[in-house]
This record gives sequence, structure tokens and C-alpha cells, in this order.
Amino acid sequence: MPGLVGAFIAGSVTTLPDEMPLPRSSDVDITVVLEQPPARKLGKFCYQGVLLEVSFEAPERILSIESVLGDPHLAGSVKAMQIVTDPSGHLESLQSEVAEKYAYARWVRERCRAAAALAASRLRPPDRATPLHEAVTSWLFGASLTALILLLAGLRPPTVRRRYVEVRKLLLEHGRPDFHEELLQLLGCSEWSQSQAEKHLNSVANAFDRATGLPKGNFTYAADISDAARPVAISGSRELIEQGLQREAVFWMVATYSRCQWIFDFNRFDDEACPFRMGYLSTISDLGVGSWADLEASCGQGLAFLPRVMAMAEALMDATPEMK
Repeated sequence: MPGLVGAFIAGSVTTLPDEMPLPRSSDVDITVVLEQPPARKLGKFCYQGVLLEVSFEAPERILSIESVLGDPHLAGSVKAMQIVTDPSGHLESLQSEVAEKYAYARWVRERCRAAAALAASRLRPPDRATPLHEAVTSWLFGASLTALILLLAGLRPPTVRRRYVEVRKLLLEHGRPDFHEELLQLLGCSEWSQSQAEKHLNSVANAFDRATGLPKGNFTYAADISDAARPVAISGSRELIEQGLQREAVFWMVATYSRCQWIFDFNRFDDEACPFRMGYLSTISDLGVGSWADLEASCGQGLAFLPRVMAMAEALMDATPEMK
């Protein structure tokens, strides 16, 4: 491949025991380092029965030790990566150095601060000229970064779809289930029942199946709304609900639903999209963000909560024996 610098497997698959089958609701993340990476990631697709998700990185971002160690998403990926190809040997050298310094308190704080800064930018009061689903997406990911900050502080993998599941485990281990409840309250789903989550997931699934067959233009996350991605987006959420983790499933359900709304908007749906629109509004209303005023208030609550999250991150760092 012209300009190929290297490639590696990252994500949750790197933490699975070798003898454990890959769950159908999981994909395999592959990062390809190219001298001139395309603007868009390749996304999800099936290859020989395995769901892959391929993204690209530029050498200047992936090969700098300081850039990697300070990145809340990249540092964990590089530390745990399984190298596919490394012609120059640079990836192997980088991984060794990142693994050595990953648990240094300086770099853990740097990653937590970077995630907090990103959360603050996502939680700015929304512009009412923005499509509602885009404003909801910004708030949703901003609020969810509170969970990510704590995972980073506890030296846990910075997972995306299952971040609320993993932070629940972390906080239970540290005797702070109350703080997990506060994270869910911030998301607006702390009181959701299984039946409520199932109802909304059925609505998400109907919208997903309709959006899958529509043109998606240059939508960044087009591959996430596809037949290949359905086991992750829909079946993965259903598994969590069946396990009694319906509240922890909500984040990715709403992220998926919002992406479907982007596709409906792109296709200028009117009456045909009405059931999907009404279902979406019902879902976000149950999160307490069904109106612009509610969304603005929730953004403000998220911003006000960030200092407490950072204080909890410090407490987790102090209680993590691997910290250096």
C-alpha cells in the first residue's frame, strides 16, 4: 500500500483472553498509519465473517510519544495494540515506551484534563439553529466523557459503547456506586426500567433498519448505520438490557438514534419520517432533553459537574496501586 507506515489492532478485542470467542456484538478495530491518510475512516465492514472497523492515522500524530501519551483515546490503544505490520519497527518501539510511561501520574492527569476539555467544549450551550439531533449528540458525548475521565484515572481501557458498563465496575470496586448513579442522573436515565429501555430500543431498531437503506452522502458515521453494524448497534444494546444494564445501554442507543436522524434529514424525509421523528423525540424526552430549554439546562448541569468528576478522578488515581 503506498505510504503505509504500519497497522495495528486496537480496542476491546486486545483485552479478551485468547481462548474467548469474539462476541457477535463486538467489532475488531484496526488502525492503519498512512503518510497521507484519507479524511474519512473506512468504518465498519465484514471480512471473512469478522466485523472490522478501520480508521486511519497520520505518522506525525501516532509516532510522537508525547502526542500519544497525552491523548485520552490513543494512549490506551497504543499501549494494548497488537501490531499487524511495522516495516520500520517504529510501532514496536513506540508501544514499549508508551507501556512504560502509561501509568505515570503526569500523563494520566494530562489525559483526564484533555478529556475534560473536550467534554466542556461539547457541553457548551447549543446554537438553536443547529439541527436538534446534532445538538443532542454534542450534549450526549459531552456528558458521557465524565465516565471516560474516570476510566482513564483508573487505568481502564477507554471504551466507547460500553463505557458506562465499565465505569460501573470501576466505581463498585472502589466502593462508590453512588457516584455511578450521579453519572446516570447526568445522562437522564437513572430511573429507566428494562421495559422502558426495550420500548425505546425497538424504536431505535425500526429507525436503524429504515436508515440503513437510504443514501448517506458524506456522513462520517455512515458505516455505523449499516447491515454489518447492526449486531453492534442493536444487538449489543439488547444484550445489555437483558443483563439488567438497561441504563448503561442508553448512551449508545441514543447515539445510534441521533445518527439515524442525520440520515433522515439528509434525505429530506417529511411525512414518511414522522414516526421515526416522534420516536426520537419520545426517547430524548425521557432523558429530560426533549426541548431546547431542557437541553441547555442539561449542558449547564454537565459543566457544573465536571469539577466533581475531576476530584473523583484524583481519588481514583490515589487508590490505584499501578499508578507511578
